[in-house]
Amino acid sequence: MALLTPPRTREERGGGPTTLELEEPRYRAGRTRPAWVSIPLRFLVPALIVAAWWIGSATGAIPEEILAGPPAVWSAFTELYQTGQLVDFSIASFKRAAVGVFFGVVIGLALGVLSGLSSLGEELIDSTMQINRAIPFLALVPLFIAWFGIDETFKVLLIAVATVGPMYAYTYLGVRNVDRKMVEAAQSFGLRGWRLVFGAILPAALPGVLMALRICLSISITGLIAAEQVGTREGIGYLVTLAQEYNRTDYMVLCVVLYAVLGLIFDGIVRVIEKFAMPWRGQVAVR
Repeated sequence: MALLTPPRTREERGGGPTTLELEEPRYRAGRTRPAWVSIPLRFLVPALIVAAWWIGSATGAIPEEILAGPPAVWSAFTELYQTGQLVDFSIASFKRAAVGVFFGVVIGLALGVLSGLSSLGEELIDSTMQINRAIPFLALVPLFIAWFGIDETFKVLLIAVATVGPMYAYTYLGVRNVDRKMVEAAQSFGLRGWRLVFGAILPAALPGVLMALRICLSISITGLIAAEQVGTREGIGYLVTLAQEYNRTDYMVLCVVLYAVLGLIFDGIVRVIEKFAMPWRGQVAVR
């Protein structure tokens, strides 16, 4: 019976020595697009939309009575800016949205953490929050007017109610999806109670929390539009009401642009928070 022998190497077969060439891995964090390229790319599609809008208005394909062109909107912008109303209305709307989002985010975050960490908290909180999420917040406008009047309290509370649901849901899911081994490792280092929550659990759930913040800021604009349609003398919503009364399509389009700018400001705030709180997120995207 023949003995089993190990396979011969290339040198034994007369082929000579070989060297294994390893490719040096590229550092992913260094593969960033220059700012002078990245920033124009972010504005490319909006610029194309504005260009198509401008050409359609100039050629008459889009009638002025249906959609005012960019020159008319710019004239409305300069008119309101010179009178000072534009700045005052924008600041008033921003304050309402910011205060309402603050209360909604804080309450939703606290309830999401309690419900995610404790079975008792889930049993006490989750059903109520699911009811809140199922009720359209626009349906609460008449009730809130009857309860709180038409002052600032009504507007702030409406925005807060609109934003508390998404913040609760994403925080709850983020806390429940935290790896238990990571929590046990943090406990082995002596983290207990609130130190464990703020030092380990919330940082691990931060992607979901920031996604919730982004959604809450978007929803707050819808709540702001509904709130400023009632009993106000300043704000972008009040400007929309005036535009409807006098059939000023240039004012209407200007209000849409202002809401879009407000949304970009909110999105920029979240991006700044993501950049400092989760610096590794940018290394995942394919450049």
